[in-house]
Amino acid sequence: MTKTVGVIGGMGPAATLDFLDKLHHATGAVEESDHLRVITDNNPRHADRNAAMVADGPSPAGLLAETARGLAAAGAEFLVMPCNAAHSWAADIIAATPLPFVSMIDAAVATVVAAVPEARIVGLLAVEATQASRIYHNGFEAAGIAVIAPDMAAFMPLIYAVKRGDTGPAVRAAMAAQAQLLVEAGADVILAACTEVPLVFAPGDIAAPVVSATDALVGATLAAARSLSG
Repeated sequence: MTKTVGVIGGMGPAATLDFLDKLHHATGAVEESDHLRVITDNNPRHADRNAAMVADGPSPAGLLAETARGLAAAGAEFLVMPCNAAHSWAADIIAATPLPFVSMIDAAVATVVAAVPEARIVGLLAVEATQASRIYHNGFEAAGIAVIAPDMAAFMPLIYAVKRGDTGPAVRAAMAAQAQLLVEAGADVILAACTEVPLVFAPGDIAAPVVSATDALVGATLAAARSLSG
């Protein structure tokens, strides 16, 4: 038996569904019963992570902790969260329950290091909250890898467009252009470190290695569900 996954979702809802779809297809199930049991709270009411981090907006910490407790009460045996920026408040989630919490940040950093071992600079396609909290900077710098960021004035409108449901050709082209600018600035690898990014950008869109933090969390979730099984 595998352990039951609790997903702290809704940031944003489409990104959570993307994570769940990728988790479903990565499971390698032969029979219906081979799939993981997944309990998801796809709640879009969490306070804006960017406003909380860079504009003195309300903190999402309380609702994140409440969501964690709700998932634990519903039967989750470990927790994951397909939102990079919300990991800035991971300590509040960890403190809320005794359940293991699988870090998307740790998973993504480990994936980049394994996939592109020669990388010395990562281009971080991540929102303001993620950049400001330095949750990725700290992980990569410990591995001897520098981080460069896109122009937030150009990048953030693309993320909010995706959150509004715009995944059309113009947004896709603009996201690829943002990644390409990071490559031209010296990035050896691009990390899609906002869960909206993979909705409009994928490996192959530029001529450089691309790692998706969503995919990294999928792999870490499967590993945790199986390794934690009793």
